[in-house]
This record gives sequence, C-alpha cells and structure tokens, in this order.
Amino acid sequence: MKKLAETFRSESGYRVFFISLITFGLSYGLYKGIIDNYLAEVVSMTSFDKGVSEFFRELPGLLLVFILAVLYMFSAEKIYKLGALIMMVGMTLQAVVPATQFMVILAIFVYSLGDHIQLGMRSSMTLSYAKEGKGGAALGLTNAVHQIGMLAGYLVIILIFSFLTGSLGLYRTVFAASAAIIFLGFVSSITLKGNSATDDTKRRFYFRKKFSKYYMLEVFYGARKQIFFTFGPYVLVLFYGASAMTISILFAISSICTFLLAPVVGRIIDKVGYKVVMITDTLILVIVCFFYGFAHHIFPMQTAFIVCCVNYILDSIISLASMASNVYVQDLSDSQDEMRATISTGVSVNHLITILIALFGGWIWQVLGIETLFVLSAILGLCNSAYAATIKTKKLP
Repeated sequence: MKKLAETFRSESGYRVFFISLITFGLSYGLYKGIIDNYLAEVVSMTSFDKGVSEFFRELPGLLLVFILAVLYMFSAEKIYKLGALIMMVGMTLQAVVPATQFMVILAIFVYSLGDHIQLGMRSSMTLSYAKEGKGGAALGLTNAVHQIGMLAGYLVIILIFSFLTGSLGLYRTVFAASAAIIFLGFVSSITLKGNSATDDTKRRFYFRKKFSKYYMLEVFYGARKQIFFTFGPYVLVLFYGASAMTISILFAISSICTFLLAPVVGRIIDKVGYKVVMITDTLILVIVCFFYGFAHHIFPMQTAFIVCCVNYILDSIISLASMASNVYVQDLSDSQDEMRATISTGVSVNHLITILIALFGGWIWQVLGIETLFVLSAILGLCNSAYAATIKTKKLP
C-alpha cells in the first residue's frame, strides 16, 4: 500500500481502481483456467473449430480503434465501466447458453469485446491517476495487481479440480462465479468519478515510412504468438489429455515466471540493445517449436507431455522480449504521442494477422498435423530474426 501511495495521487480513485483490477483479474483467471478443457471436453471442438473460436475472440482487438472512435465523447472511466458490463454479459452467457459451438463462440466474442474495451482504458486511467514522473512505475503496479488476480484465479481452479472432475455443471458453476466476480468489480468501479481523457492515439491508425520495419515485425510476432496462444494449451488438452487442473498449474507457473522475469528482460534489452534481443528471442523459439511439434516422436508420451509443458513456459518467458519492439519504436519516434500512436497501430496490425492465423492454424493442424503447425511457427520466428537483423540501430547498445 505504501508503494501505491507513493506512486498515485491521493485524490484520484486509484484504490477503487485497483480493487476492480483484482476482481477482473480473478474472474479472468477462473475463465482462462478452464475454457480450453470446456471447449474440448464439453463442446467437442476440433483443432479447426478452436481456430474459428479464436478468430472471433481476437476480432474485437482489430475493431477496437473503430469502437473507441464511436465512444470518443466518453471519459476513460465510463468506457472502463461499459467494458465491465459487456464482460459480465459475455460470461453470464457462457454460464447459461447451450453448449453448442455457435452459442459458445457468441459468448466468447461478447466477453472478449468487453475485455478489449476495458483493456484499452487501463493505461489511460493509470497514467491519469499517477503522480508526475511516476507513469512507468504506475503501469508496472497496475499490471502486477492484475497478474496477482489472475494467479489467484488459477489457484482456485487447481483447488477445485484437485477434488472434482470436469463436467458441464461444474464448468457452468465456474463461469457463473466468474460472472458474479465481474459484477462485484463493476459495482466497485461505479464509484470512480474521474474524468480521464481517452488516449487519442488508440482511436486512429498511424502509418509512417520510418516505422515500416516495426509493422512488419508485428506481423511476424503476431503470427507466431497466435500459434502458441491458441494451440499451445489445446495441444496439451486435445493431444495429451491434460486436465483443467494441469492447465491451470501450467498457467500459474507461467504467470509467476513472467511476473518475476519481466524486469530482468527489460534490463537485458537496455544492456545489449533491442536488435540483439529481437534476433535471439526468435532463434530460441525455433528450439521451442521443434520440441512442441515433435516431442511425441522422440520421447514416450508422458515424457513428451512434460517436455511440451516446459516449452510452453519457456515460450511465455521469451515472449517478454516483445518489449524490445516498443523500445525500437521509442528510438525512432520524435515525440511521446508519435510513439503511442505507432504502438497502437502495431497492435491493430498484430490483431489482423492473429485472426487469420487462428483460422489457418486450425486447418493446418487438422489436415497436416501439429508437426507442420509448429514448423510454420519456427519459420515465422526465423523470418522475424532475419528481418530484425536488417534494423539499423539509432543508438549504440
């Protein structure tokens, strides 16, 4: 609490804001901890179906710039509350609709729409509440608090599924509990009376020739990230039969590792330079992809499963290196506004490729196998490294 008081203005609504962040993080941890098993075990989604569901889950991220343009007259606090309401509707739908693919994907889309709307406001509100010169520390604390909430959600799932077996009734109960927690977060956020301005850079596309390599790097990164984010856990569930408890343990470990190692990766970027990190990160990815796609050909199934789990955690760690591209943009930018506008556009470019990869990735797995899917991810990683190698650094590391 002392750290929060040193970072945020006392008259701001940061205490209520952080309470809502914890509740939303907790609800997301409950949801993410079971959703892959629910789709595989109850909805009977194939690898291709999972790709379709991921297309609609990522679609709001691509549409966000247009949504925020429509809501330009509202403060960040009002949009934040609206996002919470939409999230609650989506999660409630997930708890009550028939377990058919159409209805479940509809619920996923609605929840993701609210989540993306709210996500776009967190940084604006955080920076508005922060004391002068404390913006970076404030953003770090905001992310940490949300991560703690998510971790708590994973731990609850681990506890529940260590005693109970997954069933339609149990999954729906968890979704309903998640919706109730979102409601509590929404109620707490009602008292937020601030009038934080929304970030104008998130409501428009910003393309400049000097950032062309950054946009291309976002294409490669978005494609390779989506393969692991969408199909990494689903391989463990569908191919290796991992339970919801096992998946939640994996998510919890990944969350702890990224929480602890993010500052370390940041210092490495500052020390050796963003270009070196960009190249090295995706070269390591090739090794990760190889074992993820071919472990079952090399080891017994149980050993291969453990190898894939380790590699999933390793991928979540090396994904932290994506911070290097933001430092690259900062190096090229003439102002903070230009930097934010460019990064925001990069996120939209990233989402454009992810929704396409989600569809084609599911088809590749179903028709050509997981080996081909992760070979593709490795090739995208090599393309990323090769392209990063062409960057001319403005400052010496």
